[in-house]
Amino acid sequence: MSAARRTAAAPLLDRDTIGHEGRVVSDDHQSLKVWLRLLSCSTQVETVIRKRLRTEAGMTLARFDFMAQLHRYPAGLTMSVLSRYLMVTGGNVTGLADELEKEGLVERQADAHDRRASRVRLTRKGRRRFDRLAALHEAWIVSLFGDMPSTDMRQLYDLLGRIRVQLAAQGEIASPSASTPPSSPPATTRRPRRPGAIA
Repeated sequence: MSAARRTAAAPLLDRDTIGHEGRVVSDDHQSLKVWLRLLSCSTQVETVIRKRLRTEAGMTLARFDFMAQLHRYPAGLTMSVLSRYLMVTGGNVTGLADELEKEGLVERQADAHDRRASRVRLTRKGRRRFDRLAALHEAWIVSLFGDMPSTDMRQLYDLLGRIRVQLAAQGEIASPSASTPPSSPPATTRRPRRPGAIA
């Protein structure tokens, strides 16, 4: 067998990198194969982002996600809404809020509509910090997907959108946005593009 044929016949991923797809066998349903491939891709990307946030920015992914939600809502969110949006327990949200408040990145205020609840929002320092982190995060994501042709990216995006619509139609998953929206919903989640930065 020629070197070219051996290369073509070799698996693209080895046992150490194949991840969840290692569970697939040839007679598994195609839906299961697709799901495990999606899960593997998501896990790989999350692992890279988690590592880069920790080593290059001194930030955990949980903190980044927490700040990302608050960045979308300048007026802040109640702890219960944050918990629902992040899909974590109230205790986890409280712990993150405590840590970020100590660092001056978030602040808590009594909620105007419910004095028993507190609303958390980014401070000016927190917003500046997140803007820098978000630019880094997006640059990392772009680099990870950078070798894919734009037509493939658009097709993949559309196909994944169809899967999400189908899942939503089955009513199995309640989207956080399906609940009562918090006050001051964002007009957009995109930041203004800065020269030399990936928006």
